[in-house]
Amino acid sequence: MKKKELRALKNLSIEELREKEMAVRQELFTQRLNAATKPVKDNQNAHKLRKHIACILTYITQKRTES
Repeated sequence: MKKKELRALKNLSIEELREKEMAVRQELFTQRLNAATKPVKDNQNAHKLRKHIACILTYITQKRTES
C-alpha cells in the first residue's frame, strides 16, 4: 500500500473505515474463489489484501482509543 493511501485512511471516520474493510474483504473473497477455479496471475495479491485489511483494522483501533 502506498503512503498516500495510508494517509487517506487516517482521515476517514470509523464508519468509512468499516465500509472500506468490507469492500477489501469482498475483494479477497472473490480472488479466493477465482483462485480455486482457475490459475492466478498474481499470487501476492491475497497477501497484499490481507495487509490492507490489517492496516484498516489498526486505524479503527487507534480511532476508538482516541475517543
